[in-house]
Amino acid sequence: MTSEPLEAAIEEAARLVANATHLVAFVGAGLSVESGVPTFRGPDGLWTKMGEPDMRGYDRFLEDPKKWWEERSQRAGEMKEFVDKLEEAVPNDGHYALRDLEEAGFLKHIITQNIDNLHYIAGSLAITEIHGNRTKMRCIGCSQRWDIYHFDIEGSPPSCPDCGGMIKGDTVMFGEPIPRDALESCALQAEMCDCMLLIGTSAVVYPAASFPEEVKRHGGTLIEVNPNETPLSGASDVILRGAAGEVLPKVMAQAKEFAA
Repeated sequence: MTSEPLEAAIEEAARLVANATHLVAFVGAGLSVESGVPTFRGPDGLWTKMGEPDMRGYDRFLEDPKKWWEERSQRAGEMKEFVDKLEEAVPNDGHYALRDLEEAGFLKHIITQNIDNLHYIAGSLAITEIHGNRTKMRCIGCSQRWDIYHFDIEGSPPSCPDCGGMIKGDTVMFGEPIPRDALESCALQAEMCDCMLLIGTSAVVYPAASFPEEVKRHGGTLIEVNPNETPLSGASDVILRGAAGEVLPKVMAQAKEFAA
C-alpha cells in the first residue's frame, strides 16, 4: 500500500495505468455524488430519510407486477426528489476522464454499481452495469433490454416479444438476482484484469465487491480513488485520497506522458 503525498501517488498510479495490459475501472456511488446524485446511505442518503427499503421488493414484483408498475409511475416525496436529481445529473470530470482513458487505449472496461447512465452520457462504451440502468427495461426471462420508452406501460405490464417473460425496470431490486450476463461479464473482466481502478466505491456490497478481491488474488494491482478509507484500502497498492473528478484527469494526463 502506498501512503505517499497525493501528487507522488498520482504519478505512481499513472505509471501503473500506462503499463497495464488490461485496466478495468470498478466504480461506485462516490463518483456520481460528484454529479449531485444522492447516496442511499449516510447522513443525506435516501434510505436514511425514508427508512430501509423493502427487502422483498423483487418477490413483491413477482407477486403483483401490475401494482409495481402503477406505483412506479406515482412516486412522490423523497423518492420523487431522488428520481428528479438522477434525471438532472450530468457527468463530471471523473466520468470524462474514464472516457478519455478508454479512447486512449488504456482502459478496457468499466464495471459500475451505478444506475444513472452517466458513463454512457459521457461517451464511454465498454461498460457492465452490474445493478442495471435506470433508463432501460429488462426481461427477467431472457435478459433482453430496451430503452425505457420502448413499450407502452399503460394497463397491463409489458411482456417480452421474444420469450414472453415479464418485463421490469433494469435496475436490480432488493432480493433480485444479478442478471447472469452481467455477472459473467464482470467475472471475465476481473479474470483478465491486471490493474483495477477502485473509484468511489464503499466496497461493502456483494457480489460486486468480490471482483477487486479476485484481481488481487491473482496478482493484479489495485488503485483506490476515494476521499475516504474503505475495506479495500489495506489491499490497495496505490491510494489517491481525493475526488475522482480532480485526480483522474491528472492520472490520465500523466499516463499519456509515460506511454509516449
